Amino acid sequence: MNARTPHSTALRLALAVGSALLLTACGVVDAAEGGGDSTRSPAKGDDLTVGLLLPDKETTRFEKFDYPLIKARVATLTHGRGKVRYANAGASAKRQSSQFDQMISARVDAVLVDAVDAKAIEPAVRKAKAAGIPVIAYDRLAQGPIDAYISHDNELVGEVQGRAIVEALGDKAESSKIVMLNGSPADPNTARFKQGALGVLQNKVAIAKSYDVEEWLPKIAEADMKQAIAAIGVHNIAAVYSANDGMAGAAIDALKKAGATKIPPVTGQDADLPAVRRIVSGEQYMTVYKSFLEEANSAADMAVAKIQGQDIMFDALTQDTVDSPTEKDIPSMLVPVVALTQYNIKETVIKDGVYTVKDICTAAYAARCAAIGLE
Repeated sequence: MNARTPHSTALRLALAVGSALLLTACGVVDAAEGGGDSTRSPAKGDDLTVGLLLPDKETTRFEKFDYPLIKARVATLTHGRGKVRYANAGASAKRQSSQFDQMISARVDAVLVDAVDAKAIEPAVRKAKAAGIPVIAYDRLAQGPIDAYISHDNELVGEVQGRAIVEALGDKAESSKIVMLNGSPADPNTARFKQGALGVLQNKVAIAKSYDVEEWLPKIAEADMKQAIAAIGVHNIAAVYSANDGMAGAAIDALKKAGATKIPPVTGQDADLPAVRRIVSGEQYMTVYKSFLEEANSAADMAVAKIQGQDIMFDALTQDTVDSPTEKDIPSMLVPVVALTQYNIKETVIKDGVYTVKDICTAAYAARCAAIGLE
């Protein structure tokens, strides 16, 4: 993973917008305004369609945040004329490939795809390329000739989770046994999360059991956690590395059913509402908050810029590069991440408008919210 600039994502976006506005004012960007040679390739105007393929409904962010945010952003960028054609694969790689084929047949102008299986989606990506339809990998890096990739620094996600465990265990870390619940082996992000976490955890804790959870399914994670508890003993598990919040909830349920009197530190990712509530109650130690707003809006910006031939804007949005197993130096944007704990809920998900205090602090959590100053 290579970065082409040391600037933060926020600064890059500010510079991109500023540059685009300046160039437009000078008559450089919009050939339709009489600017002569331009950086716009022949392309569509606002009457466009972006295909959006999301992987599952188990991860609540996809249906609740990503889709509506992208839909709204495309509408804003196109003066209400642009549309999003949406499909959710329900964790089925086969279904997602069929949905992708339908997008190609419908002649959408670009596709944003969050692949269930990065390798399985490659034939559809190649088919789209042959049809002249740009493909942007969203949140997970797909194989094949994609035009761009937007996600987070996924190794950093694992590092943040690993550091949280080490810090929570303190002086007891070296003698502590932990369980790792990694994501789906078909998801390319899983290897990056795991690599980042192991870079912190190895030689600092004892990894007693480690599982790759098929399709990220909580029910499989709970079954794996039950196996770990049977092998290690519920009171001998010092922490649980869970790659996302759905599996974190399943691990906590398994620990409770096994008679745990105190839940050990459990990590997560995605800042799902149930996870944020568990963090408030003290059942879940932390989650990794990835700004849905920034990722979704930037993905829509990239798609519309690509369709409309706004090459300067597109290049400014993709100043990082990553490699996939099939492609090198893919133009990319890597959005920052934050460790969310009891102590920064206001500064993260509430400040960004993801949730309100009322959403989090229902009657069951009111006392704990008051105790940590979340009122």
